[in-house]
Amino acid sequence: MKFGQKYLWTGTIVLIAILVVLLKYWDYVVNPWTRDGQVRAKVVQITPRVSGRIVEVAVKDNQFVKKGDLLFQIDPRTYEASFDQAQAQYDKTGDNYLAQEKHVEAAEAQVEVSRAKILQAQSSIKEIDSEIEKNRAELARQKELLPKHATSQKSLDRARANYDVSVQQRVGAKAAIFQAEANLAEAEANLAEAHAKLGALGDANASIREARASVQQAQLNLEFTKVIASADGYVTNLNLWLGSQAVTNQPALALVDINSFWVHGFFKETSIGRIRNGDKAIVTLMAYPDSPIEGHVDSLGWGIAQQDGSTGFNLLPNVNPTFEWIRLAQRVPVRIHLDKVPEGVELRVGTTASVLVKTGSGQSK
Repeated sequence: MKFGQKYLWTGTIVLIAILVVLLKYWDYVVNPWTRDGQVRAKVVQITPRVSGRIVEVAVKDNQFVKKGDLLFQIDPRTYEASFDQAQAQYDKTGDNYLAQEKHVEAAEAQVEVSRAKILQAQSSIKEIDSEIEKNRAELARQKELLPKHATSQKSLDRARANYDVSVQQRVGAKAAIFQAEANLAEAEANLAEAHAKLGALGDANASIREARASVQQAQLNLEFTKVIASADGYVTNLNLWLGSQAVTNQPALALVDINSFWVHGFFKETSIGRIRNGDKAIVTLMAYPDSPIEGHVDSLGWGIAQQDGSTGFNLLPNVNPTFEWIRLAQRVPVRIHLDKVPEGVELRVGTTASVLVKTGSGQSK
């Protein structure tokens, strides 16, 4: 009896062990798990917008900074001078614009004067034409009266002289009209030239807009001498020193955005078929094995780089050797959003993590 009980207990223990193994395997199949996880975050490359000598470094390596904090400053003196020069040019452009406005006003006045002279000359011709007709009639009357001895030769000569004078006056008045018309054409040409030099009126004027843009650019460059943090985070890999040269568009340091951490879990392609966006996830950092982090699946990657077929030596394709009876499953990145980080857990970019995804847990969301 004791011998039979021994085998019974042994069989029961073995059965329980097999059942536990099956349950664990089923849990692994249903809820994919990987040890190939990595903490990621947005790493902002702090790049100066202007070049110059660094005169102040306001942070230390691995220091926490807030958005808007000063990181380092470039010597502003050159850019202050450029700003003053641009401001002076803007003021000069404004003065030139006002002077051109005065030229336009003077040209417009000259056009009006020329038009008035034309009207005056035309009015004079009408008066002279009336005087000519009057003198012509008097001359004709004197010619009729002279044979009748009703007038004197002196009166006839006077009438003829008056007529000749009025005709000559008309010639002069006609010449005055031609001169006035020529003066008007010249005045209108001067007005058109003055308008062309002035350009558009007010803020639409090209010279004013160009000068204002130069001032704004100079002001921006002056502001860019102060390089500030674009997000809350940690300064890392700081290799700046007083007196060193900052170069435009060349990264100077890295800033890890503290509000952007996530985890990439690299799951086998055979395991991602049941993973859906929103599924709950448990992240365990290697540095904090006793402090699991709750999260959920944010997205699944849609592609990974292929090594086979890529260009290699002599532009020939790279092909990795494989064994016919072994087919290695590719790893697909799954992005895990961290819902709540436990107190005392410090996330660091690149650290190792294990990720467990509970499939089907996000379908009700």
